[in-house]
Amino acid sequence: MADEPHDSARISFGLFQREQRSLFGEILDWMLTPLLLLWPLSLALTWFVAQGIATKPFDRALEFNLQALTQFVVATDKKVSFNLTPQARDLLRADDSDLVYYQVLDARGQLISGEGDFPLPNEPELPEPGRVLLRDDMVRGDEVRVAYAWLSRGTETKQLVLMQVGETKGKRSTLATEIIKGVLVPQVVVRPLAVLLVWLALVRGIRPLNELEQKIRARKPDDLSPIEESFIPQEVAPLVSSINDLLTRLKTSLTTQKRFLADAAHQLKTPLAGLRMQAELAQRETDPQEIRGSLQQIARSSSRATHTVNQLLALARAETTGRALPSAQIDLAKLVTDVVRDSVPRALEHGIDLGYEGPEEMPEICLMDGNPTLLQEMVRNLVDNAINYSGQGGIVTVRVLFDRFSGVQILQVEDNGPGIPENERALVLQPFYRALGTNVDGSGLGLAIVHEIAQQHGAVVMMADTHPEGTRRGLRVAIRFAARKPADE
Repeated sequence: MADEPHDSARISFGLFQREQRSLFGEILDWMLTPLLLLWPLSLALTWFVAQGIATKPFDRALEFNLQALTQFVVATDKKVSFNLTPQARDLLRADDSDLVYYQVLDARGQLISGEGDFPLPNEPELPEPGRVLLRDDMVRGDEVRVAYAWLSRGTETKQLVLMQVGETKGKRSTLATEIIKGVLVPQVVVRPLAVLLVWLALVRGIRPLNELEQKIRARKPDDLSPIEESFIPQEVAPLVSSINDLLTRLKTSLTTQKRFLADAAHQLKTPLAGLRMQAELAQRETDPQEIRGSLQQIARSSSRATHTVNQLLALARAETTGRALPSAQIDLAKLVTDVVRDSVPRALEHGIDLGYEGPEEMPEICLMDGNPTLLQEMVRNLVDNAINYSGQGGIVTVRVLFDRFSGVQILQVEDNGPGIPENERALVLQPFYRALGTNVDGSGLGLAIVHEIAQQHGAVVMMADTHPEGTRRGLRVAIRFAARKPADE
C-alpha cells in the first residue's frame, strides 16, 4: 500500500517508464522506439533480399546443367533414350551440401530415366518447347529448386519429352546466411553508435533549455524583468514570450498591490489618528456636552475612514479584477436611474436638487456588454462627487444619451459647483489628487475610480465647464461608450 502513490505517479512513454515527464526522455523514446520496433522488420526484409541474392547464381547454374543434359536426350521414330557420358554424369552427382534429382518422361508420361516419384509441373498448358522454367517443390521430403523444360525430339514424328533437374537448397541457405551475417554485423556495431549520436544530439539540442532554467533559478525573488530572448531557439521563443508576458502582468499586479497598501496606510493614518485623539479627549472630559461633541467628531472621522476604505477597495477591484469579472447585457438607462434613486436621500440631506434626464430603459438593440457592479460603482462615484462639490442649494443633473443607429451611449453628470480648471482635469483622474481651492472632505479617489472603470469598458472620460461664463462654472463629466460592433463580427 505504501507504494501506491509512487506507482500512480508513473508515466509511460514508448517502451520506457519514468517517474516524471521529461522532454528529453520523450524525444529519445520517440526516436529509439521506432528503431527497436523496425528491427524485426529489417531482419525479415534482409532475409528475403538475401534469399533472392543467393538464389540467382545457383538458378543460373541449374539452368546450365539442365541445358547441358538435354543434349543427351535422343529420340527415334518410336523410342526416346537418355544416354549419359561419364563426364555428363558429374553434373548429376551430389556434393557435400546438396542432393540432385532428375527425371526424363516421354509424351505418354512413361519414365525414361531418373526418379520415378519426381513431381510433375502444375501448369495447365504446355510451355514453349526448349524453354527452361524454374519452380520450388518437394522431393522425398526435401525442399528442392527444380529446373524443367519440354523438349521436341525426332526427325519425322516430333515427340515431346519432359526433363526435370532438382537440387536441394543447402548451398543457397548457407549463402543467404552468410549474406545476412555480413549485413547484420555492421548493423550491430552501427546501431549503438547511432543511439549514442542521437543521445549526444539531444543533449546538445536541450542545452538552451537547461541554460534558460539556470538563468531563471539564478534570479532574485523580486526580479520580474523580462527574460533575454537572444539566446533562445526559435522553437522556444513563443514559450519565453508567454513567460515574459506573465512576468509583466505579475509585476503590474504586485505594483498595484504595493501601491494599494501604501495608499491605504497613508489615507487611513490621518482619520485613525483623529479618532485616537478624540477618544483620548473624551476620556479626560467630564462635561457631558464636551463628551458629546467628541463622540460626534469620532463618528464623523469614522464615517470618513469607512468611506476612504470603500473607495480604496473599489479602486483596487477596478484596477486588478475588472476584466476578470463576469460580463452581462446592461441597460445603462435603468442602471443609472437606480443609482440616482438611491442617491436622492443623500441629495436631500445636502439640499441638492438631483434630477435625471433620459429614457427609463434602453431599446434592446442598444444594450451593451459590461459588468453591472463596476458600472454602478462608476455612476455612484460620479453622483457622489457632484453632490459633494455642488454645495447647499446646488443642482445636479444626470443624463443618458444614445444613438440608436451607431450604438454610441453617453453618460453625463453635471453640477453647478466650482468646477475643475482645465490644466488640472488630467491630474484629478489620478488617485489621491484633489483640485486646489476646495474645502470639501474627500479622498481624491472618486474620479480615479471612474476613469479606471471606464477604461475597463472601453469608454472615454471627458470633462467640460457647465457654465463657462458664470462665477460658479460647474463641471460636466461625460462617459462616452464605444459604438457597438456589427452583428457579423
